[in-house]
Amino acid sequence: MPSCATRSASSARRWPRSPALPVSRRLRSLLFSTLYPSAARPGHGQFIETRLRELLATGEVQARVVAPVPWFFSTHPRFGERARMALTPSHEVRHGIAVDHPRYLLPPKVGETVAPFVLAAGALGTLRRLQREGFDFDLIDAHYFYPDGVAAALLGRWFRKPVVITARGSDLNVLGHHRLPRRMMQWAVRQSSASAGVCQSLADVLRSWGAPAHKVHVLRNGVDLQRFAPVPRAQARQRLGLGGEPLVVSVGNLVPIKGHELTLQTLAQLATRHPEARLVIVGDGPERASLQARAESLGLQGKVAWPGRIPNEDLAPWYSAADVTMLSSHNEGWANVLLESMACGTPVLATDVGGSAEVVAHPHAGRLLPRRDPALAASLLDQLVTEPPQPEDVRRYAEQFSWAETSSRQLALFRSVTARSP
Repeated sequence: MPSCATRSASSARRWPRSPALPVSRRLRSLLFSTLYPSAARPGHGQFIETRLRELLATGEVQARVVAPVPWFFSTHPRFGERARMALTPSHEVRHGIAVDHPRYLLPPKVGETVAPFVLAAGALGTLRRLQREGFDFDLIDAHYFYPDGVAAALLGRWFRKPVVITARGSDLNVLGHHRLPRRMMQWAVRQSSASAGVCQSLADVLRSWGAPAHKVHVLRNGVDLQRFAPVPRAQARQRLGLGGEPLVVSVGNLVPIKGHELTLQTLAQLATRHPEARLVIVGDGPERASLQARAESLGLQGKVAWPGRIPNEDLAPWYSAADVTMLSSHNEGWANVLLESMACGTPVLATDVGGSAEVVAHPHAGRLLPRRDPALAASLLDQLVTEPPQPEDVRRYAEQFSWAETSSRQLALFRSVTARSP
């Protein structure tokens, strides 16, 4: 976008270019994302933190994190999520990684238009300070294309540093349908040293926007095979106070994009064949009350449990207890829930959106739902309940999605863009 380029060009002259990075030295990566977890929101964007921790485990990278937070005037609970964000510390250390949370002012009603610019401006002072303190980063590793990726592209021009932006799903698939954000994201694609998608379908979108093939990569999420390991089903159910009836688990925030309505309709259909079937919906969000009311209207009283939000590290017993994990999302990039379930030996039923077809690519993994049809979904669930794949086969399939390959590819990409940097 010309406005971005024009605004950035004059600023870029303030800092000298860095020399090409010697291969022998550890990379200094600056991770930039508003989705990074914090003490105030520890479950927020854990997949980004996990990818960074896995990359650091190679021993070839140093990293700092800049995770801006919108400024808000009050921390009073009555203001909900905005107040929770206001509780975020300005600086913290998570798992040995230093994280800064600079504030930025996001005016109401015009946020979509100016978000990337105020986000970049809010982070500017923090990046300068990091350089003064001796962390002269080699590249910016940005996550989520809008507004984060656009802001990172601006910062890359101002600091004359290479930028790698990772698309994660709704940034391209949802915001990409809005004219102004799409134009800005396309500008960021052109400005970045490389772009990545967490699945092939997102990489295809980037190429359709004009990104050169050699600058588009796939860096899929992996799964923690130690955290998510099978627990004997009977043992898991006893631990959670569950019975021996057919059990479906759904994990996801109670928001429209997760499509829990379809999951409830599917259970109502499944109950005609398996009256004893039960559903557990793990998560919380603004749709909780309406979804509970919908469950009652479908005659599912006593058949659906709502345990609320459960920390990621405590999810394995729930996956292991289930016969099937169902994900009914309207849109996904790369759904970690699917991999986590399969790593616990439990097959999945997922709507065929985003990268889900790349995850559920074998009968051992489960089934894909080609259309949002509760009767068809119930039929597929019935198949998985009555003739399930063996848990050890499901686990074996999931093992191909370890983090090792992703970290190796990411490191090679980072080395490549820093070597090309003039």
